[in-house]
Parts: sequence; structure tokens; C-alpha cells
Amino acid sequence: MMKGSSHRLPQGGRIDRSRPLSFTLDGERITGFAGDTLASAMLAHGVALVGRSFKYHRPRGLMAAGIEEPNGLLTLGEGGRREPNIPSTMTDLVEGLVARRQNGWPSIEFDLRAVNSLAAPLLTAGFYYKTFMGPRRGSWMVYEPHIRKAAGLGEGSYVPDPDRYETRHDFADVLVVGAGPAGLAAALAAGRSGARVLLVEQDSEIGGSLLSEPAESAGAPWLAQRKAELEALPNVRILTRTTAFGLYDGNTVALLERRDHLSPDPKKGEARQVTVTLRARAIVFATGAIERPLVFANNDRPGVMLASAARSYLNRYAVAAGRRAIVATNNDSAYRAAFDLAANGLAVTIADLRGEIDESLQAAAAKHGIELRAGTGILDVAGGKTVTGARLGPVGRADAGELRSCDLVCVSGGWSPSVHLTSHGGIKPVYRDEIAAFVPGGFAKGQFGAGAVLGSFGLAVAIREGAEAGAQAADHAGHGTGARAVPSPAIEGADRYAVAPQWPSLSAAKGKAFVDFQNDVTVKDIVQAHQEGYQSVEHLKRYTTLGMGTDQGKTANINALAIMAGLRDVSIPEAGTTTFRPPYSPVALGAIAGRSVGHHFRPVRLSPLHDWHLANGGAMTPAGPWLRAWYYDWAGKDAAAAYVKEMDLVRHGVGIADVSTLGKIDVQGPDAAEFLNRLYVNGFAKLPVGKARYGVMLNDDGLVLDDGTTTRLSDTRFFMTTTTAQAGEVMSWVEFLLQTAWPELKVHVASLTDEWAAMAVSGPKARQALALAFPGQDVGDNRLPYMGALEFTHDGAPVRLIRLSFSGELAYEVYTPADNGIALWEHILKAGQPLGIKPYGLEALASLRIEKGHVAGLELDHRTSLDDLGLGRMAGKEKDYVGKALRFRPLLQAPERWSLVGIECLEPDKRLRGGSILFLKEDKIEGHGRGYITSVTWSNELNKYIALGLFSGGLRHEGAEILCAYPVKNEQVRARIVSPHFIDPKGERLYA
Repeated sequence: MMKGSSHRLPQGGRIDRSRPLSFTLDGERITGFAGDTLASAMLAHGVALVGRSFKYHRPRGLMAAGIEEPNGLLTLGEGGRREPNIPSTMTDLVEGLVARRQNGWPSIEFDLRAVNSLAAPLLTAGFYYKTFMGPRRGSWMVYEPHIRKAAGLGEGSYVPDPDRYETRHDFADVLVVGAGPAGLAAALAAGRSGARVLLVEQDSEIGGSLLSEPAESAGAPWLAQRKAELEALPNVRILTRTTAFGLYDGNTVALLERRDHLSPDPKKGEARQVTVTLRARAIVFATGAIERPLVFANNDRPGVMLASAARSYLNRYAVAAGRRAIVATNNDSAYRAAFDLAANGLAVTIADLRGEIDESLQAAAAKHGIELRAGTGILDVAGGKTVTGARLGPVGRADAGELRSCDLVCVSGGWSPSVHLTSHGGIKPVYRDEIAAFVPGGFAKGQFGAGAVLGSFGLAVAIREGAEAGAQAADHAGHGTGARAVPSPAIEGADRYAVAPQWPSLSAAKGKAFVDFQNDVTVKDIVQAHQEGYQSVEHLKRYTTLGMGTDQGKTANINALAIMAGLRDVSIPEAGTTTFRPPYSPVALGAIAGRSVGHHFRPVRLSPLHDWHLANGGAMTPAGPWLRAWYYDWAGKDAAAAYVKEMDLVRHGVGIADVSTLGKIDVQGPDAAEFLNRLYVNGFAKLPVGKARYGVMLNDDGLVLDDGTTTRLSDTRFFMTTTTAQAGEVMSWVEFLLQTAWPELKVHVASLTDEWAAMAVSGPKARQALALAFPGQDVGDNRLPYMGALEFTHDGAPVRLIRLSFSGELAYEVYTPADNGIALWEHILKAGQPLGIKPYGLEALASLRIEKGHVAGLELDHRTSLDDLGLGRMAGKEKDYVGKALRFRPLLQAPERWSLVGIECLEPDKRLRGGSILFLKEDKIEGHGRGYITSVTWSNELNKYIALGLFSGGLRHEGAEILCAYPVKNEQVRARIVSPHFIDPKGERLYA
């Protein structure tokens, strides 16, 4: 770091010198001013080295002053606010900002990984593909962790982000993207018509190129007048620090509004960033253009920057990037940068690749004391962590040239219109030879363009086009054309532009010549890609990683296309362009999610008993869209201990669980029984009133959709329950069938999931508990046998009592309207208190069903058939049902197809894990094995870990020893295949 070497000019710029701001860079405190960016403040302090390159760890300095910056990416913030790879050029300087340079070890100044440059011949295009695919098939699994550790630039944080983000929707009659001269004129013309106008600008100020003009130029008063007029129009809004990052159908634009400069406080509900989904009747694209670099040996040295960037730092931020400058160009625009640098005391030499130079430019250069060399380019740059000189001479002659001392090299290879947004809708850009650049290939209805994005690089023509486009957009939005006239300021040299491109030379100059600075892609990489057959620009991009960094190749693409076109001996338009896709610049995931994180990710559903659980020691856990009681603190302070104790309660006493999340569907109508008979694989047509039946339904493809119980309440009314996970899908499915497959059936269905609370009372003492709770009802085995149902009223509220079991014990499900849920729950708890009744949670509920061998969501994953689950015998042989035809496909009946098995652990000191891959003992442990574990638990009854799983050949392997491999933790556990019914296989407890 260059200390005490200030490059700040004593006066000038758009900074506020009355407001000094301090920040830290790598722990060192530095001072800047309000109006600075982090980049300009570093440059003013003499920081030339801003980071190390991605692959070779070469020293890198600032190259640009805007969003196109490929090198000056820093890590900002600390703790949960630490965020890597943020362009310092787009970061407003604020008091207390904490920044760190990236990708150097042990430091940026002394980076041992720079040794990678010595291995450059090995790190060329396709390096990973060629090096890490062998020697054996699984070798990549060995290499990958090390490669991923070495890859990237900055390091993120694993600490939760404490900031808040927002998303919102907005509307405008006319959206103007870009607040340069063309955009300002468009917003004025549209605003004067009365249209609702939104002007968005990614910079912190409006003005675009005018912000880089000297303070004494005519641009300053013109900009102030236009800004005042816009702010006076009540129908015009201006959003600065807002990037339009995506264009979508229907004139929908995604905007990212950054509020980091405000130090928003999340405790006050203030958002750090806001993503806006904007719908506009018309859009004006005034997105400007990006200057492109020249390609020559060592063109990445710190101190080599775009001419427009040097001019911006000079005039906008009052920072001279050097003392002795060489300006290399092939066009007129760089001369204005050279003149401004010379006017501020720099010694300047212009190396113009063009052999013939306009006489007015020659005269202006002489007037400013600038040495002008025609037909000359930069062949190489000398230096290490800073530029110390440049070799000038005829391009293509590596052995020629003169080494000139300098500390700043400004380059300009022309300008590339920012066609990214205009291409997001699928309209390809087209190439214009006279400006050597791509421009939009057209616009969709209601979209217009103006200024540099159309290749109109003169100031006056850009303002004229902007006013015309704004008027047309307002007219399209239904507001007439309004007053179009917007005057143009008289700025010397602002209306001229001519370029004579000389694309990168393929000569054997010494030193690397970089095309993509962020991903370290050189000319030789592109040549190699061509030689190896990656000649399509899309293939070139992926093979070399060109344009795949955070800058998305904004400064690299056109040079790369030109090189490939030359190698293929075709024109640049014939070579084509890569596909532009959103986002235009990186967007934080937090900004896309907004408030939709944690419990706000999607609507959270709460059981009618939720408040009781919270008040009585229930630990809640997400279960799909629901929050359910996981376990209760009476049984322990963590789930691992608590659920085992809760299982014991149910197996030997009585417990009560909240099962209100089960799907509940009311089925009514004269054809209700027939409907259910077709829906379920087993028969429901003759189900007696007052009886329940377990049923399974299939999809059209013959695979299991869901299971559950359905109770017949009367001849024409049924009460169906579904699993929690499939409640919504089953409801949609039955409505679909009634509306399309069987519209002749007289049946009506309605969801009752939220209308009824439900609780399971389970255990050997369950009947006694219910007898105490409902003394007026006969709940004995004669009146209420297994799968029997009762309806009655208790304390004025209806109650449905159905005897069925999910745990394998004597059990009942009790239903009551949701408003009465807590009252009935507390009543049963109080009545059963002498029996020791207590609540049990979801973890114990799931573990109990595993011991019984009851399938649930982890087994019903839309990939299993009736026969896979051992339920094939329950399907009706004579009747028809949904999925019957495809159920008998040969592959679904294959003997080696996986089917449900039980698994018991054979190693007492180890545990089984869900998702483990299953192998027979004699198998080689590789690949996908013969199946996997779906559900696992510790069994109190068996004093070991047990599991349910799907295994090829199923119970034909009963008794066989298997290995359960869990690669995530590099574990292998011995186990045995057994019946999935671990307890009470004859149902003696169930029918007690």
C-alpha cells in the first residue's frame, strides 16, 4: 500500500470537502470525503494495488470507475454483514466503512500464491477438464474439495445476515433506464406530457457522462437546470443507486435499489436493499455505453485503466491517478481525457493506433503540450505492483518500440453500447461497422432507445434522441407527445466520435495479454480454445470462463469476439455474441428473497392448539407449511432425549398428540360411496355407517399418491383424512376428478382441514382416559371396536371419536371444531391426569409409527407402488380404480424392484442414518447400491436403532446382513433385513 502519497487535487471535483469521512482498508484508517466512492478514496490515498487476480494472483489495480470494474472487488463489512466481491467503484464512501482487499495470502502485498504465474502453461483453457478427470473414475471426488477451497476471490460469512431486505411492486407509465443526457431528455419529454415517469440510475447521482466533465464546462449548469425541472414535476420520480437488472415479458423490469449509504437499521425495519418488480406501459432505454480496453502484453498492471475512468476520477473526484500518463487509443474520445489530464499538470503522451489523425485533434494536443504519436500502440507495460513504463511502437512488432517512463496508462479501444437489458427479451443485437460495436437489434412494442445505447455517441444527438424517445413513450402510454424540445449544452469535443479499430494482435509478444481481467483469460487461451474446437462463442465462453465473472465480461466480450472471428476468418457479426441474461449485475440473494426468509418464506399454518403448545413447553418445528409440536419439556430439554421418553409414555401408559394438521375433506352426495370406491384401491361402496376404513389412492401412473382413513357418517356423507404432506394435493386431485373424469357423479367435496382440531389419544390406557373424559359415552370394545366411529356433543360442541391407530397401540382420534380445540384438549388432559396422561410430539409420533411399520411421507414419495409398500393385497381385484391399468406395468412388478423392508442395526455402538445407501454384505461399496433408508429411529422396545427402507428384492432377503453406507460422514454400519413390523405384528395391542 502506498502510504502518504496523496493523489487528491487541491480543488475541484464533485466531492464535499467540508464532510471528511474515515474508513478502514485492511485495518488501516484512511480518510476520504462525502461524494467519494470507495475506489476514488483509495486512489486518492495512493492505493494502486486493489487485489490479486483470480487464477494467477497477479497484482491488479483499478481499471474502471463504474459497474464494469473487473478488478477492484473488495470484501465489505464484518461478521454477518461481511460480503465479498463488491465493486469498490459502486460503493459510496460512508463513515466507518470496513473494507478488505481479496485473494492474497498471507497478504495482498506479499502473496505467495503468485507462484501460480510460474505454472501458467498448466493453467490454460480447459485446465480442470484435462487435469482432474483421472486417473480413475472417482478421482474428481478427491480433487474437488481442494479446487473449491482455492477457487473464488473473497470469502463470505457463515454468520446470519442481520440486515433486512424488501421486495415491492411498482408501476409507471414510462420507465426511463439511465439518467445520462439522453435519459434526462427522455424523462423531461415524457414528464411534460403528464405521464407518470420513473427515472432510474445505478449511480449515486444523475447526469451520466456529464458528471465527468470539468467543473467549468457548460455541462454543469445544464445538468442543474434539467435536474431542477425534473424535481419540479410532480409526476416524475427519480431513483438513484438503482440498477435495472432484468427485463421480462409485458414490459416488466426488475430493479435493485441500494440503500447501504444510509446505514439502515434493521431493528427499525429499515431495508438495506429493495428489489422492485416494475410494470411499465413504455420503456426508454438510455443505458449508455462502456469503454473497452486495448489488448497488449501485461495490460493488467496496476496503473493501466480506461481513459474514461481516469477522466472520471480526475473531474468528478478530484483524483489524479498518476503523474506521467500515456493515453493509448484508436478513437477520438480518449483525447478529451488526455486534454483534461494535461490541464491538471500531468505529463501526457498520446499513442494513437490510427495513422491519420484529424488536424483539429493534432492542434488541440499541441495546445495542451501533449506529445502525439500516430500509428503507435502500446506493446508492453513494465512494472510490478505499479506501472513504471510502457513500450511504444508499431503494433505487431514485439522486438521494436521504445520504453517510455510513466505511472499511468490510459486505454480506449472504443465504446460498446450497453445492450444487455435490450437483449433480455430475446432480440439479438446487430453489429455496426462504422462504430465497431453491437447495438440493439430492435425493440418490443412499447420500448424505445436513445443515445449511446443506439451507437449515438455525440452529446447533441443523444439529447435529441432522448427527447424523441420520451415523447414517443408517453404517447404510447396514452399521454400525447408533450413538449419535446430539450436544449443541448455546448461542450467542446462532446459531439465528435470516430473509431478505427485494430483488434488484438496474435503476435508472439512477451508477457500475458489479458482479454478478461476478472477471470484471467488471455489471448493465448482463446487461441487454444479455437485449436481445440471450441469455436462457437457460447463454447468459448464456457471453455475459457470468459465473461463468467461478476462483471459478466462487460469490458472483455467484444475483444474476445474479434479474436475468435479473426481465428475463424469470419466477420465479427458472423462470429455472433453470447446470450445476455438477467441479472445485468450481481444481486444479493437476500434482496431477491426480501422478507421471505425463515418463517416468512411462505405462509405458516398453525394448529388450533398452537398457543397451548407454546404456553406448555412445546418446542415447535416446521413440518411442511405447518409449525408442529416437536417435543415437550416435561420429557427433556432436547429432542434426542425427549422423544424417547414420550415413546415410553405411549407404549406403557397414555399420551395425547396434536394431529390437527391431517388433511380433512368432507365428501357428500348420493354418489359419494361410488366416488370413493373409484378413488381408493380398496372397496368403499359397502362401508357401513359408523365405520372407518384405511385406504390408499394412486396417481394415473399407478404410483401411490396418499393414504389415510375415511369414515362413513351417513349413507351420503363421508369424512376423509389425508396425510399432512399431501392434504393440498389430494384436495386438488379429487376436485380434478369430479370436474373432468366423472362429472356425472353427484358429489360435493369441501376442505375441513382448518375447521377441525384433531388429537390422537394413544396407549394401553387410552380407553380408560376417554371413559373418564366422556363418562356419558360407551367407548368399550363392543360399542367402539377397531375402526369404529362415534359422533356426540360434549359441552355443547360436536365431537367425532374414531378408533384407529398410527402408533400400533390402542388409540383413538378425537375431532372437534377448531374453536373448541384447546378446551377439549385440556379437558382430556385433566380427566386423564390420574392415568399419567401427557402430551407427546411429532418426533415421538414418527418414531412410534416406524416401530409399527406404518408408511408415511418419506415412503410415499410418488415413486413407490402398492406392491413396493407391501399393500398390494388390499387392492380390489374386481373393481376399477384410478391407476389400476398402469399399476401392472412390467417394471413395477419386476422381482428385483425395491420394496419395503425393516432394518435393524447390528452394531450397538453405532447408529443408522436416514438416506444411507444399502448394500448386501458381499457387495462392492460404490454407486447407488440396492436401496436406501427412508426412516430411522431408536427403538425403546428393541433397545437398538431400527429403520424402514426400500431394498431391491425386498423381503426375499429377510435375514440377510447388509451394509448401510453414509458417504456424507464416511460411515458404514452393519445391519440386518427384517420385517417392517417391528412390534405387535399380529395386532394384539391394536385390537385390545
